[in-house]
Amino acid sequence: MAGIMSGTKKIFLGPIVSSSSFKDLSFAGYLATENGKITKLGSREEYNSLQQSGAFTDHKTITLKPGQLLIPGFVDCHTHAPQFPNLGIGLDRPLLEWLDKYTFPLESQYKDVEFAAKVYDKVVQRLLTNGTTTACYFGSLHLEGTIELAKTVLKHKQRALVGKVSMNLKNDAGYYNETAAELDQVEKFVQTILSYKNDLVQPVITPRFAVSCDEPLMTGLAMIAQKYDCRIQSHISENLKEIEYVLEMYPSCTSYGEVYDKSQILSNKCILAHAIHLTEAEMSLLAARGVSLAHCPASNTRLRSGLCPVRKYRQRGLRVGLGTDVSGGDSASILDAVRRSMDVSTHLDLQAGGDNAISWKEAFYLATMGGAEALNLDHKIGNFQVGKELDALLVDVYAAGNIDRHEYSADNTEEERVTNLLQKFVYLADDRNILQVYVKGELVKDISN
Repeated sequence: MAGIMSGTKKIFLGPIVSSSSFKDLSFAGYLATENGKITKLGSREEYNSLQQSGAFTDHKTITLKPGQLLIPGFVDCHTHAPQFPNLGIGLDRPLLEWLDKYTFPLESQYKDVEFAAKVYDKVVQRLLTNGTTTACYFGSLHLEGTIELAKTVLKHKQRALVGKVSMNLKNDAGYYNETAAELDQVEKFVQTILSYKNDLVQPVITPRFAVSCDEPLMTGLAMIAQKYDCRIQSHISENLKEIEYVLEMYPSCTSYGEVYDKSQILSNKCILAHAIHLTEAEMSLLAARGVSLAHCPASNTRLRSGLCPVRKYRQRGLRVGLGTDVSGGDSASILDAVRRSMDVSTHLDLQAGGDNAISWKEAFYLATMGGAEALNLDHKIGNFQVGKELDALLVDVYAAGNIDRHEYSADNTEEERVTNLLQKFVYLADDRNILQVYVKGELVKDISN
């Protein structure tokens, strides 16, 4: 395949597959784009007819080879860009101890903008290589350092929500701001990101969690989110000791969710990470407010926080996407999160019985369309539909030699062949099988040559 391609009109010819629902896939034989948007989608027979009529003479055609698929780009609903240097360190500690010993001291270094720029360049490129076309980032406490993250996202043409972390309660690392200064910096951050007038990067208000933010700060941040119509992200109910601590801090509240609700954090533009230990009342509250959840199976396991009941939350009407949660999570790959989400659900099934286990098709949905829904981007991305923007991965299931090529008697139809090919990718593939990464129709990463 060719390198980075110019031109605004493209045809992808070959197996095209995405989620049509939580349980079902949709298939096509070709996909046409113009100016980054999907204009046509249909069967190979339809393509042949249109091609003969001259409908695609001004399109650049990308023909997929045997073993290749075009799938939606992955959506990472929760990751901490400053924490990437700590990947694989301190995962034998519980959450609050891990934060104090490893995380806050590292994040304090991002007051050095040059340091921030070097790390963030590697982070964004790493995620694109992983197939993450959209990321929802926690930055650090620092205004200029987090602006550097947004600049890096635009440089590499990733789609992202970027948040400057807010904290105003004292900690041993001295990693916090005074309330008035913090609110002023957050508003400046939002104004700066909006001034870029590029819809690939959007600001997200980011109170770290109720352990590090008091009610006046959280309420002030909620007001900024409302003023600028921004999304807001935080953590909730990740760890049992964390929940105990929050309820000690806010004795007038009966739950962690109520703490956020009183601060006006909860809305249909709110994304909360973890949510492992929600009560029935909290599930109802979050669903009523339209809150989305970022399921982070790797960090939930590594930090011994618990097993998140994703199916139950979906049944309660909550939108759920996947997060890598680096560096509490030990992998930046959403493919890893897909597999671990299946594992966690199976463990819950073995432990409690019932219908907890998530199938590979459902996990694929969480990584693509589910993530888009959680971030309120499903009108633009998440699956392949005419009118949506093309965020996509061209993958080759056999390219890296890490998956053996076999023919299967189960492949009785083209749809079954494509389904089995995608299933192999979900269970067995890694970065080497992701050949090209497209964001808004533009090829932004190419390892096919």
